[in-house]
Amino acid sequence: MGLLSGATLDKYLLALQEVSSCLLKLIGKNLGSDIPKQLTEVFENGRQAVRMNYYPACVNRNNAMGITPHTDAAGLTLLLQANEVQGLEINKNGKWIPVIPIPAAFIVNIGDIIEVMSNGEYKSIEHRTVLDQENERFTIAAFHFPNVKAVIGSLQHLVEKNGELYKTLSNDAFFGLFQKAKLEGKSILYHMKL
Repeated sequence: MGLLSGATLDKYLLALQEVSSCLLKLIGKNLGSDIPKQLTEVFENGRQAVRMNYYPACVNRNNAMGITPHTDAAGLTLLLQANEVQGLEINKNGKWIPVIPIPAAFIVNIGDIIEVMSNGEYKSIEHRTVLDQENERFTIAAFHFPNVKAVIGSLQHLVEKNGELYKTLSNDAFFGLFQKAKLEGKSILYHMKL
């Protein structure tokens, strides 16, 4: 994996913002006719965080964990498995399933914010990383958050349909919760459920 220049990284992150916006529109459309605009407005001028991860090869991988099981607090996470070494696993019905890297493809994780805003229609995915015994692994994760003025709560149309399942918090309150939470399971959502 070669070094990224600042300009290249800027272009990459802008392109990911566009992909995220497109995905949010599709999620909104799937949730109902009034939802796409409501959902995309919350993420307009939103925050984006990027994390580049390096996981070394580990002969005793049963004694080490790459990243503990957790969900992402963001709305959406776009993950590029840069060198196509397997290490990501998702929890499906209590069983850890490996996610096989596909060359030049992104993995899209629904985060806690989309679970809350969709009133549970979309679920954030619990995942973890494990180390490979022979190969090092590189990933680039881009986390997409709402704008700073956003209110994090279930969209009204979905509450009217199914009743409210989550608390509504200011962006500051949500990020205060995020800062205090452990990187463990669905810890943020446990505090958000009504």
